[in-house]
Amino acid sequence: MSSYKTFRENIKPQLKSDLNLKNINTVPKVDKVIVALGIGSLATRKGVKDFSEFEANLAKITGQKPQLIKSKKAISNFKLRENMPVMLRVTLRRDKAHDFLDRLVKLVLPRVRDFAGISGKSFDNQWNYSLWLQSYHLFPELGLEDVVTPMGIQVSIAFSGWDKVKNQALLKKLWFIFVEK
Repeated sequence: MSSYKTFRENIKPQLKSDLNLKNINTVPKVDKVIVALGIGSLATRKGVKDFSEFEANLAKITGQKPQLIKSKKAISNFKLRENMPVMLRVTLRRDKAHDFLDRLVKLVLPRVRDFAGISGKSFDNQWNYSLWLQSYHLFPELGLEDVVTPMGIQVSIAFSGWDKVKNQALLKKLWFIFVEK
């Protein structure tokens, strides 16, 4: 059974009763997961024009071809020119988003050195959650020969709900472990 089907059939009704909600449609859900890899620092190095290694690795991790994001304006302090590549980004929805989160929680986060849980303070103003991993080589889809240059990876989870408590309860139901204060 897919992770999304498990969410719909098991987790969503449990969350409705746990949060004392009257309507099943008010239960928060994961709208999308955005996986991003910043390559701006590599773009300023001389001789680095090919980002195919990062593109291939991100495609292996997410199962989708990444989109190359270019800078919109020039910033001289960062040696950034207009239309220079700065990021590779993938947006996952529904089945792929839930499968990615399942692999993230069950396979990747336990591989993080000295992992004790994720911070509960990483919710933004719209109550979406952001998580940064120091290196993307932790994903089991990548072999040792795939990762030549280690890079950090950003995972942002966008929810349908506008409440931190409900969104955090959803993440806990999806097996995310939060650090106790």
